[in-house]
Amino acid sequence: MMLDRGLVLMSDTRTNSGVDNISTFRKMYHWSFPGERIISIMTAGNLATTQAVISQLEERTKAPSERHNCLLEAPTMYQVATIIGNLLQDIISTRATDNGQKAAAGTFSASMIVAGQIKGMEPRLYLIYPEGNFIEASYDTPFFQIGETKYGRPILIRGYDRDMSFESAVKLMTVSFDSTLKANLSVGLPLDLLVIGRDEFVPKHERRIDGNDPYFRAISTGWSEALRAALDALPDYRMEQRAYERVR
Repeated sequence: MMLDRGLVLMSDTRTNSGVDNISTFRKMYHWSFPGERIISIMTAGNLATTQAVISQLEERTKAPSERHNCLLEAPTMYQVATIIGNLLQDIISTRATDNGQKAAAGTFSASMIVAGQIKGMEPRLYLIYPEGNFIEASYDTPFFQIGETKYGRPILIRGYDRDMSFESAVKLMTVSFDSTLKANLSVGLPLDLLVIGRDEFVPKHERRIDGNDPYFRAISTGWSEALRAALDALPDYRMEQRAYERVR
């Protein structure tokens, strides 16, 4: 999510290959060069694909021969997104080829959100598709979601304000995730949170939120109670009326 103050990122940690094979893996990663840049990636999709992308990006930061493809050397966030997109597409294409025969590329599909800032430039937020192409967040589209999106998205749309505080943005994201957790077993705790302040180039705040976290439990309980109270406060439906009439 893009704010005037910076960027707020949140991800769950559940991966599954069926109801009898559910595991917990990190889906958020970040690299920082204090005073110069901070870059974060969040992943969704095939776990082997996303881990291969992250591992290769890590290796490039250590290999002098790969510095031209390194996140810490790219001159702009656009170039960072291009490097990640090309690598993602290459890995999916390679994995989909089995002894010269094309397998279903969707089996290895993955998408990513890339966020960060390089000194002297604005914070940027990109959504990278499995094909390697990407789009950038804007005033009209100030936040991105990947993975399971439909349950939490309406809350973000109703509650988002570009001028909101980091604390309010975290609260909004937590409510959105809570609604998704309640509706879909493929999304699960713990949640990873990262706040990136404008022109700070180091994490402003980061933490892992599990099911016993007092704040998460208070949000989950409070949101449920607030929804029930709001529903009770709405005008009652009257079955004896053929058409609804406004109660005056």
